[in-house]
Amino acid sequence: MTEIRKLPDAAAVARAATELFIKQAHQTRVTGRPFNVALSGGSTPKAMFKLLAEAEYARRVHWSDVHLFWSDERTVPPDHEDSNYGTTKTHLLDHINIPAANIHRIHGEDDPAQAAASYENLIRRHFGDALLPRFDLIYLGMGDDGHTASLFPHTAALIETERLIVENYVAKLGIWRITFTVPLINAAQRVVFLVTGENKAKRLSEVINGPREPDRLPSQLIQPTDGELLWLIDEAAGQLL
Repeated sequence: MTEIRKLPDAAAVARAATELFIKQAHQTRVTGRPFNVALSGGSTPKAMFKLLAEAEYARRVHWSDVHLFWSDERTVPPDHEDSNYGTTKTHLLDHINIPAANIHRIHGEDDPAQAAASYENLIRRHFGDALLPRFDLIYLGMGDDGHTASLFPHTAALIETERLIVENYVAKLGIWRITFTVPLINAAQRVVFLVTGENKAKRLSEVINGPREPDRLPSQLIQPTDGELLWLIDEAAGQLL
């Protein structure tokens, strides 16, 4: 099932994403399972992190039940300004009482292939015998080129079908990234895109309503096989829909 929810502005998108996190954390807690969430980088998730760190929101989450992962990472140390983990630490982790053992970062400072293999092993150990681990919730952004996580247009990671995590060389940036693969994302119970800003409007319209060109528009590859896909977008990003 796919739902598109258009909200007035980026702040409203961040609030909706925060409330969704809290609601699904409660629903998962009832089952007695850990709440497994994959976070993303970008400005809108940063706003969500800041809200979750506020006392009125943070106290509504049983953080001991929450296990945090990241859907992609840059090949930088955790204290680098470009680190997705580092952004989360600054705006959320440093302000909440979550066990250190529940924070599962990608080691972007390591060799990319080693970092990807290690993260896949970590995820497989955490989820046990599942052939394809099923996250409760995965947050994603969408770049103005249509990429999501570090699944960039015309890159090798787009056609990976066996691995959960890969190192992905992005030629136009001249860098390696570590990323969830399409099968792992699509196995999730719920995937949520957070898309804001007028600069995303044209590409968002192409991704949702245009012809299927996943090699050019990797966000089109995200279609949960047995889960829900939710687009939380603001008016500016959704003006062409």
